[in-house]
Amino acid sequence: MTAAVLMQFGAPSALEVRLDWPRPRPECDQVLVRVTAAAVNNTDIWTREGAYGRPEDPDALAGWLGDFAFPRIQGGDIAGVVVEVGADVSEEMLGRRVLVDPAIYGSDEDDAAPVGYLGSEADGGFAQYVAVDASHAHDVDVSPLSDTQLACLPVAFGTAMAMLDRANLRAGETVLVTGASGGVGLALVQLASALGAYVVAITSGSKGDAVMDAGASAVVNGDSNDVAGQVAAAVPDGLHMVADIAGGDGVATLMPLLRTGGRWVIAGAVAGPVIEFDLRRLYLHNVHLIGSSMHTRVHFRRLVDLARSGSLRPHISSTYALTDIAAAQEEFVARRHIGKIVLLPD
Repeated sequence: MTAAVLMQFGAPSALEVRLDWPRPRPECDQVLVRVTAAAVNNTDIWTREGAYGRPEDPDALAGWLGDFAFPRIQGGDIAGVVVEVGADVSEEMLGRRVLVDPAIYGSDEDDAAPVGYLGSEADGGFAQYVAVDASHAHDVDVSPLSDTQLACLPVAFGTAMAMLDRANLRAGETVLVTGASGGVGLALVQLASALGAYVVAITSGSKGDAVMDAGASAVVNGDSNDVAGQVAAAVPDGLHMVADIAGGDGVATLMPLLRTGGRWVIAGAVAGPVIEFDLRRLYLHNVHLIGSSMHTRVHFRRLVDLARSGSLRPHISSTYALTDIAAAQEEFVARRHIGKIVLLPD
């Protein structure tokens, strides 16, 4: 089969497009999915670059859990069709259009945390075929969404849904979303708006209209020299919550805008993973600082229900052939896109 295989940490050249890669066989309780669409995420970039660091060395080359095994097929956002079933899997799944849950969970509990990720600890969807646990292949035959739209959902919307749930966002509250034009950012804007929150979004000026269309109530220009001042002007009574996928210096400059008892939930660090901020702003105002990595089974089932109903409309920036994966990742890193970039293996 054709597959984009990561052979080592490094630049896009570390990805080899192979036309002769062995097609996987589904093991017991697995299905083989013919991949019809697979979206690109920041996780793919950081994993390729080995940019996650280690607790004892933030600059060390490592995957998100530390050690990383090569070669690896990346890609956690997967939509496709079941073409083969392993032992103990009903043949009724054959031919079903599915959305794949990319998480590898630590236990069978519904609220179990992920301990692995397709495309990192196991092969993912940047290939024509992928073998996954049958329980992770969710039937979405009834969904009005295209396969390209479906592939935008697992990582971005799963991450966003988990962030808002863990920080307990409620209707009528004011939430600030950083990095609001990317996949997770737009998902946060859309989901928070649907919950009835007042959404303030940080993005570049040229992307503001798209973010407003996704449901933001106010947009702040992230290119400004005074982002905090713009946010303060938009919400003079302060923020109930910040949904942060950027990190960096914004943590220190924006945290004073949280109300007492406010919540800061973070699921990314594209603006900088190692920061300094005044701890007094945290404890003197009883601020809750919440880390959120991926979703749970409960979150993903909710996402599948929304996909089946068609109530989510992910924004697609562009599509590429799988063989053009290096160009797709270069576009992603340039940060000029709005929404998701999707690879089409066929």
